[in-house]
Amino acid sequence: MTFVRAVSVCIAFFWTTGVWAADRKIEDFYGEYAGRSVSASADSLKTRDINVEIKSIRHGFNVAWTTVTLRKGAKATRKSYSIDFRKTKRGGIYQSVMRKDVFGNRAPNDPMKGDPYVWSRIRGDTLSVYALIVTDEGSYDMQVYNRTLTANGMALDFKRFLEGQEVKSITGELQRIK
Repeated sequence: MTFVRAVSVCIAFFWTTGVWAADRKIEDFYGEYAGRSVSASADSLKTRDINVEIKSIRHGFNVAWTTVTLRKGAKATRKSYSIDFRKTKRGGIYQSVMRKDVFGNRAPNDPMKGDPYVWSRIRGDTLSVYALIVTDEGSYDMQVYNRTLTANGMALDFKRFLEGQEVKSITGELQRIK
């Protein structure tokens, strides 16, 4: 194999596997999505109805989501979250602005006070939101929400880790509704 051909094969490999794929812009994620997810644990199978909205706000964007957990024979549980993000000097990485500082400016939470430290990034077709919580014992609880754009909406992949051990995994498909 000639050198030129070998280089061509390597370029084709990296291009098709997404190693050199361009990152999306945050505007590509704007919209409202709805769908269902499934999570399995050792003792149960749970489904959740999920609604996600990603929209522009002054100086950044907002990710809001609601989950309604459906359990057989039990009352449905509803949880809603909304987090504002703004650009950082590091391309494709955004910091959350979940509280106001003493001067009234929007600022990230303080993980040493038990609040989650939240940030997001875009890699390829995926918007990831990370939430790091320092526990009372000094260890960590990390939650990762990967939202990947698809032809019809987005795929959701959620993972929760306690001190590096995966303790929960949820996957789902959401359709773009707006």
